[in-house]
Amino acid sequence: MTCWVKSSRASASENETDPFRMKPYPVLKALVICAASGALFSALRAPLPWMIGPLLAMALGKFLSAEVAAPRGGRSAGQLVIACALGLYFTPAVAGEVAAHWYLLVAAAMLAILLAYGSGWFLMRSAGLDATTALFASVPGGAAEMTILGERHGARSDRVVLAQALRVFIVVLIVPFAFTGFGLHGTDAYRPAQFAVDVLGLIALLGAAALVGGALAKVGMPNAWMLGPLGVTVALTLGEVSLSAIPTWLSNAAQLLIGCSLGAGFERESLRTSSRFIGMVCLSVVLAMLGSALCAWGLAVLGAVPISTMVLATAPGGMAEMCVTAKVLQLGVPLVTAAHVARVVILVTTTAPMFRLAKHLRRSWRI
Repeated sequence: MTCWVKSSRASASENETDPFRMKPYPVLKALVICAASGALFSALRAPLPWMIGPLLAMALGKFLSAEVAAPRGGRSAGQLVIACALGLYFTPAVAGEVAAHWYLLVAAAMLAILLAYGSGWFLMRSAGLDATTALFASVPGGAAEMTILGERHGARSDRVVLAQALRVFIVVLIVPFAFTGFGLHGTDAYRPAQFAVDVLGLIALLGAAALVGGALAKVGMPNAWMLGPLGVTVALTLGEVSLSAIPTWLSNAAQLLIGCSLGAGFERESLRTSSRFIGMVCLSVVLAMLGSALCAWGLAVLGAVPISTMVLATAPGGMAEMCVTAKVLQLGVPLVTAAHVARVVILVTTTAPMFRLAKHLRRSWRI
């Protein structure tokens, strides 16, 4: 997804904000439960077992008020590993092919903006939200980024956080199962540039990715732990510098951390007291998914690419989650990754200016 963290106003407790006071047992229990659920879903041959299993287990645990907590920095670490794995697909030949479809990436991002405003209007009318909260709750540009931007413009951060979490949760659950149910596993011609795992090369790759991701996070770059490592690995792959492949067990562990973090975003009290709001958010997400799928069909015909690939490229889920889905199902990994990167960059950089413009125009019309 996109990077899922709660804003400072939405922090649950002092123990959760201070890593030196955070109790280890809730984290250990959460990791054990998530690992067991991931193994169970894998044995059942469920799609994305190491992400969906932990996500459901953690969400259920939080809803039942179990003393479990996601590890601090776990989602960032998971994104780093996933980004490195995705970057290995961008060989010079593949990068040229993706660049040739630049118009599809821009069109998908523009359609995401239109769908976000449509979803925001729907929430405003159906859930009784103010326009600011409804908009930032609907834009699929990253949960943390939309929460922060929303707070700056007066949105209710608790509603934005919950809506963004529900959006990623719903898309992650529905899309992989739908693709698997319709037998849309691909025989992707795209392959990573490196197949062999080299311990020293792997350490060097992850270390460089962590340095860049950390630097970008420090300066406030949106989705820093995804975009930074992805940029490093893409640059190395384009330069035909092969350090190491990402071992399967590490990729599974990364998915586990992401799923655990996503599930930890659900608190029983917020769910219990917001039933109508939750229902309208769920409906708006489903409608947005249908709208994006329809747009994907049109873009696929226009660009002569598989419809299933464009559905993943336009799905309103988190960047990491949708790219992992493409990787596991072998459905156009480079194009899906590039589309979500373009969407996040365009949405994060244009949402606030467009919101200010819309607000100014609205005031002018009243005059």
